[in-house]
This record gives sequence, C-alpha cells and structure tokens, in this order.
Amino acid sequence: MSLDQLIQEFDHSLRVVMQVVQAHRPTPQATTDAPPAALSDAEKAHAAGLMRVNHVGEICAQALYQSQKLSTSSVTLKKAFELAAQEEIDHLSWTAERLTELDARPSVLNPLWYAGALAIGFAAGRFGDRASLGFMAETERQVGRHLNSHLEQLPAGDVKSRAIVTQMRDEELAHAKSAGEMGGIDLPLPVRGVMAMCSKIMTRTAYYL
Repeated sequence: MSLDQLIQEFDHSLRVVMQVVQAHRPTPQATTDAPPAALSDAEKAHAAGLMRVNHVGEICAQALYQSQKLSTSSVTLKKAFELAAQEEIDHLSWTAERLTELDARPSVLNPLWYAGALAIGFAAGRFGDRASLGFMAETERQVGRHLNSHLEQLPAGDVKSRAIVTQMRDEELAHAKSAGEMGGIDLPLPVRGVMAMCSKIMTRTAYYL
C-alpha cells in the first residue's frame, strides 16, 4: 500500500470515529401520511438506546469493510467492499441524525468498537477471500435478524426510527445475499455462535454506553 493510500485509509477511520461523515442519500421517510406520534420519556429513551446500538453496528461495519478490503488482492472484491461500505456510511449518518433528534448521544466506546471490528476484519481476511465473504454474509444475516428484533421493540409511534431501521435491514440482507453469490462459504457453527455471542455483548453494552 502506498503512503497516499495509507493516509486516505487513516483519514477515513478518523472521520468515521469522529462522526465527520455525510450520507449520499436522503434519510428514509415513513410511508404513512400520519404525523409522528409524541413519544413518552420512556419510549424516547428506549428508542434512543436501540438507535445507539444500530449506530455502533454501523461504526463496526465501516471497520470490517475497510479491513476486509485491505486484506484482499482481488480488485473485484475491493470494489464490492467499497460499495457496501458506502451504503453503510448512509446508515451511519441516518442513525446519528436520529440520535440527535432523540436528544441522545452515540456510544462513548465508539473508538473501541471500531478498533475491535478492524482487528476482526483483518483476521477474517487472512483465511482467504471465500472465508472473508462468508464472514460478511453471516455478519449481515445476524444484523438483519437484530434489526428485525428492533422493529418489534421500537415504539409504534416512532415512525422515523422505524423507517430508517427498515431500510437498513433490507440493505444488510442484500449485502448478505451478494456475499454468498460472490462465493462466500458457510462458516462453521461454532464460529457463528461466537459471532452471535460477541454481538449480544456489544448490543447490551451499547444500549447504555
């Protein structure tokens, strides 16, 4: 990697962690014409916790895609990881915007989440492209299930958060499908279990911190 590329990747990392990113697409809007319902303090706090978790997920996604892109020599895969990461930048921006609207802050542990995901992405990349794609597919499938659970938990009146999460869910599952079509292998059950356990620890922590 050239010095210029190294600087670009480092700059990207700083922008993600410091929240200096902008969406390329408008924030998803609710399909109903009904105005958003007023949320109680408890509903607002719960929605904020869930959206903070989703924001952390997007922080991790940026680190994973960045490290996986750097781990492969395939130009095709580098492009695929870049395109997926760009959609995730939109997700990151949308969830940050919604947190602000809910008078809430992002996770104070974002630098730690980013560093951990970066290391995991590099580790996945060391097992080859098919394993790296398999890791991407399994990650996105688990994220899709996680977002489905959030759609069940979000207050019915929080149409703004629900619209964002719905769009994110659909695109995460599309990423999983794409990774499989590009040759991603099915990961062993113990690996999938460890991934799910780590995800659960992250979500429970990020909900509060």
